[in-house]
Amino acid sequence: MTMIKKPLHYFVNRTAVFLTASMFIAGIGTAHAQTTLKVGHVFAADHPWQIALNGMAQDVSEATNGEVVIEVYPAAQLGGDREMAEGLGLGTIEMGLFGTGALQVLDKRLIVEELPYAWPTREHAYRALDGKLGEALADVLKEKNINTLSWWESGYRHITNSVRPIETPEDLQGIKLRVPEAELRVDTFRQLGALPTPMAFSEVFTALQQGAVDGQENPLATIYASKFYEVQDHLALSGHIWGSAVLTISDRAWNRLSEEQQRLLQEAAEKWKIEERRMIVESDEQLLAELEAAGVQITRPDAAAFQEAVAPIWDQYEAEFGRELVDLVREYSQQ
Repeated sequence: MTMIKKPLHYFVNRTAVFLTASMFIAGIGTAHAQTTLKVGHVFAADHPWQIALNGMAQDVSEATNGEVVIEVYPAAQLGGDREMAEGLGLGTIEMGLFGTGALQVLDKRLIVEELPYAWPTREHAYRALDGKLGEALADVLKEKNINTLSWWESGYRHITNSVRPIETPEDLQGIKLRVPEAELRVDTFRQLGALPTPMAFSEVFTALQQGAVDGQENPLATIYASKFYEVQDHLALSGHIWGSAVLTISDRAWNRLSEEQQRLLQEAAEKWKIEERRMIVESDEQLLAELEAAGVQITRPDAAAFQEAVAPIWDQYEAEFGRELVDLVREYSQQ
C-alpha cells in the first residue's frame, strides 16, 4: 500500500523531541535552568497529532534557546485518555492532547461540542472553539487546574465494522460498536440501535481483531494510522460527530514557566493548531483512496435519517450540559 507522503520537515523525531548536548557545547541555554515537559496522546507516531506536536516542540526549544524542552509521547505511553486527563488535574501529568470525549471524566460539560450532527461544516466548529464556546470550555478546564493552550482537531468521525455496509440507522441494529468511555457517545449509538461498548483506545485494535467488538467510530486519520483497515471491511462516512482536540497543560507545569516562556508556548500551540487542522483536512481524500485500495468498502449514508434518529439526544443532554452551553453550540452551528 502506498503510504501517505508528508513534507520532509514534518518528520521530526517520532517519539520525543530532545535538546542535544551539542546545543550546550555551542553555548545555547547554559545560563538558565532547563524545564522539561512531557506531552502525551493516544494515537500512533505517524498521526497528525504527533507530527504537529513534534513541530511545536522544536519551535518552543528554538524560541526559548533550549530553556524549555517538550518531549512527545504517542500511543498512550503516558497512559490512556482517562488516566492522562485525571493526571493533568492532579498535576502528575504535565501536558496532554485529547479528543474532548476523554474529558467527561473531569466534567460532563466538556463534551458539549460532541452533540451528534452539531456542526454542518468544520468551519462552524472552528469559529465556535476559537470563540465563545472555546472560552467557556477553557473556563471549565481551569476549574480543574488545567490550562487550555489551543483547540486543535480530531475531525469528523465515521463508522467502520466487519459485519455489513451501513446505509441507514437500521443497518446498525445489533452491531457491537466500540465507543470512547463517554456517556454521550454510548447514548447516541444506543439511540441508533447499535450495541455501544465503552473501551480505552489502546485496546481497540485487539478487540476488533479478536471479534470482541464488530466495529468502531473515529476520524479517517485515526482509522488509517491505527491500521483498523486490516481488521474492518466496511467504512460508512457518517460524519456523526466533529471532534476537536484540546492541547492542555497542568497548572503545576504552567507555573514552572516564566511569563515569556508561557507566551512562547501559547504562540507555538496556536501556530501548530493551524498546521494540524490543515493536515487533517488535506489528508481526508487521500486517506479514503488508501482505505479503498486496502479493500475497505465505503458507503456514504444520507445524514438526514441519522439526524432524525438522534434528535432526542439533544433534549436529553441539555439538562446535563446547561442551556447556556447548548445554546452556544446552536448559535455557532447556524452561523
